[in-house]
Amino acid sequence: MPDSPALTSATAAASSAAASPAPADDVCRWHTLSGPGRHRPDLERFSPRRLLIQFLAGLSALLILIGGVSALAARALAEREAVSDAADLADVLAEAVIQPSLTADLVRGDPAALAGFDTLVRERVLSRKVVRVKLWDASGRVLYADEPALIGRTFELSAGQQAVLRDPVTQAEISTLEASENAFEDADKLVEVYRPVWFPDRTSALFELYASYDPVGARSTMLWRSFTALTMASLLLLVVLTAPMLWHVLGRLRRGERLRAELSERALEASASERRRIAATLHDGPVQELAATSFAVAGAAAGAAARGESTAAHALEQAAATVRSSIRSLRTLLVDIYPPSLEHSGVVAALTDLAQSGRGDGMTVRLDVEEHLEQRLGTQDARLIFRVAQECLRNAARHAGPAQVPVRLSSDGPQIVLDIVDDGVGFDIGAVVADPAPGHFGLRLLGDLATEAGARLDVASAPGRGTHWRLVLTPTGGPS
Repeated sequence: MPDSPALTSATAAASSAAASPAPADDVCRWHTLSGPGRHRPDLERFSPRRLLIQFLAGLSALLILIGGVSALAARALAEREAVSDAADLADVLAEAVIQPSLTADLVRGDPAALAGFDTLVRERVLSRKVVRVKLWDASGRVLYADEPALIGRTFELSAGQQAVLRDPVTQAEISTLEASENAFEDADKLVEVYRPVWFPDRTSALFELYASYDPVGARSTMLWRSFTALTMASLLLLVVLTAPMLWHVLGRLRRGERLRAELSERALEASASERRRIAATLHDGPVQELAATSFAVAGAAAGAAARGESTAAHALEQAAATVRSSIRSLRTLLVDIYPPSLEHSGVVAALTDLAQSGRGDGMTVRLDVEEHLEQRLGTQDARLIFRVAQECLRNAARHAGPAQVPVRLSSDGPQIVLDIVDDGVGFDIGAVVADPAPGHFGLRLLGDLATEAGARLDVASAPGRGTHWRLVLTPTGGPS
C-alpha cells in the first residue's frame, strides 16, 4: 500500500468542492488495522490433522530426548563399571605381581633389577586392557615405567596421589591425559588407577596403571541399545494402548466442531430472522403510525393557518417537522438493523440506502460505484463491504463534523477496493490505537471484521486533515 495514494476523481471533486483541508492520506502514512495474515487465536478452527501432527512431533521430540538422556546415562554407567573393574584389576596385580617383585635394587635404579622387573611387567601385567604401568616413590620420581623415557624423571604428585600414599586406598578415575607425565600417551582418554605398594623395608611406593578406554565405548553402546530398546517398546505399547482413546477423542472433537459450526450457523440465521422481524415490526407499526401522524399534524397546521391562527399553525408545523425527523431516524435505524436491499437488490442498492440515510447534520455522502462491479461479489463480500461502509459512515457522522464524504467502490485488478473519505476534523491514529477511547472502539471492531474475511483494512488520518478508509478484498465469486 503506498504512503500517499491518489484519490479517485470523484473523491477529489467532492473534496475540492467543499474547500476543506487536504485528505489525511496526502500528509500521513497508512495504518493497517487488519490483513489476511492476521488471525485471532480464538477464531482458529480445530484441526484433527494438526492435532495428530503435534502429537507425533511431541512423541518424536520425546524419543530424541530419551535417546540423548539414555546415551549419557549409558556412558556414565559404562565409565563407572570400567573404573570399578580397573580398580579391582589393579588390586589383584599389585598384590599378586608387583609387590612381591619389589626390591631395594629397584629403588636404587639397578639396571639388572629394572630389566627383570620390566620383563615381569610385560609378561604378566601389560595386555590389551592395561596399556601403561608406572612405579613412583614418595618424592614423585618414576622408579619404573614401561616407557623407558620416563624412568628417573621426577614429576609433582597430584593431590590425589599424595592422599593415597598417606591413607592407603585404591583410587580410579577417567583421565584426559593432560598432565606432563602423559606426554607419551597416544589416546584421548584412559582409565587411571593408582594405589600404594610397599618395599620389603616398608618404604611406600605408588603403583599406577592405565587401562584402555575402548571397553567403555562398547559397554556404553550395549547399555544404550538395551535401554533404548526397552524404552521404545514401552512407548510403542503406550501408543498402541492410547491410540483408540485418542481416536475416540478426535472423533468427539470433530463432532463437537461440526456441532459448533451448526450452532453458529443457526445463531446467525436466528439473528438475521430476529432482526428481520424487528425491522418489519418497526416498519409496519411505529413508522406507518408516525407517517400518518405527520400527515395529520401537517393538515391541522394548514387548517390553523387558514383560520388565521398563526401561533397554533407554527406549533403544529414544528410538531410535524419533529415527527418527520423521528421517521427519518427510524428509517436509518431500520437500515442499520436489517438492510433489506442488501439481500434482495444487492450491495449497490444497500449502499445507496446507506448514503441517503447518512445525509444530514452537515454531512453529505456521495456514492460512486464502478459499473458491473457487483457481479463479481459474493454474498459474504457484499456483507463485508456494507458493514465496513456502515461503520465508517457512522464514525464520520459522530466525529467528523460537517463534511463531504465520497464513497467509491472500484476494482484494482483482481481485487475490489472500497474508499471512504471525509474532510472532517480527523484524529490521531497512533493515540487511538494505543489507547482507544469509547468513541473510537470501532477501529478494533472493523479490524477484526476485515481480518475474519481475509481482507485488508487501512486508515489514514491526522487532526484537521480528515480521514480516509480503504478496504481491499479479493472477491469470492458471484452471489450465492
